[in-house]
Amino acid sequence: MNCDGLWSKKNLIGLGLGQFVSLLITSTGFSSSELSRRGINAPTSQSLLNYLLLAFFYGGFLVYRRKPLRMNWYYYLLLSFIDVEANYLVVKAYQYTSLTSVMLLDCWSIPSVIFLTWLFLKTKYRYRKFAGVAICVAGLVLVVFSDVHASDRGGGSNPLKGDMLVIAGSMLYAISNVSEEFLVKKGDRIELMAMLGLFGAVVSACQIGIFEGNELRSIHWTAGAVIPFVGFALAMFLFYSTVPIILKISGSTMLNLSLLTSDMWAVLIRIFAYHEKVDWMYFIAFGAVAVGLVVYSGGDKIEDENTNQLEEVDKARDEEAAVDSFVAGSAAGNTSLSTEDELHLPLNLVVKER
Repeated sequence: MNCDGLWSKKNLIGLGLGQFVSLLITSTGFSSSELSRRGINAPTSQSLLNYLLLAFFYGGFLVYRRKPLRMNWYYYLLLSFIDVEANYLVVKAYQYTSLTSVMLLDCWSIPSVIFLTWLFLKTKYRYRKFAGVAICVAGLVLVVFSDVHASDRGGGSNPLKGDMLVIAGSMLYAISNVSEEFLVKKGDRIELMAMLGLFGAVVSACQIGIFEGNELRSIHWTAGAVIPFVGFALAMFLFYSTVPIILKISGSTMLNLSLLTSDMWAVLIRIFAYHEKVDWMYFIAFGAVAVGLVVYSGGDKIEDENTNQLEEVDKARDEEAAVDSFVAGSAAGNTSLSTEDELHLPLNLVVKER
């Protein structure tokens, strides 16, 4: 295996940024856990501050440039609605089903993203890509078995309802990721973030007014509540700011595969920060996901070079076939070329004949 394509600058940046956003997701999970431990259950309100940061930060650049939108505004409104509801459904699922079931969210998002990118973005996946996905999913399955083995699985108050929320949330995440990939490649990253922040804040504010008004009024805003609230928003702001870069470099499938390692980083934090014991399967799973990411990201350059070489070979064969046809025609006494014949010959042969 040629490692030049594997360790190319593009792939290394994609892998590095993927793990950066994975750590950000891990930090948001711990922030949410801390808020939940304090009895604060307002998932949409947590997201609102993130959308406001996106709107003010990137909106300032958008206003300064004074350029018309590259994409129609209603695309961003629809994307924002999907994104807000995806976040809401996934957080809500924790109230009804087990941690193990929610972890399957990542696994379900990957085939959804692959199908959507193949269907709408016409993305072509080679066998190497599917192998990388399979290895990553195998690592996630090991995590699930580890939870079962360690008796960490709780039934939840309504597992069926929770599982349906997880499936719905994963599909919305897949649609959101693929839509962002399309918009960032066809449009502009600054515009995407500004409009996502603006419409996301509007949708979140409406939803908070309907579902979370009483919850917010009952919160006792101490430092212990404000710090994880703000920390969650800052981590999400960095996450949303980095995601379009990954989508442009590596695509939405690579993004979702990278996010699989967030569970593994959470395990490491549990070990070193909270001194908790974890099952040995976690370490094997972490290695499997890491290998899967490398396999998925590697080989792009090699495959592109092979494709170019095949195209050159096909072109050379076409020229040889044209020469053979010309020679055969000359042997039969057809030494003059018609205009139609010239169109099928390489230019250098036509000039030489004349």
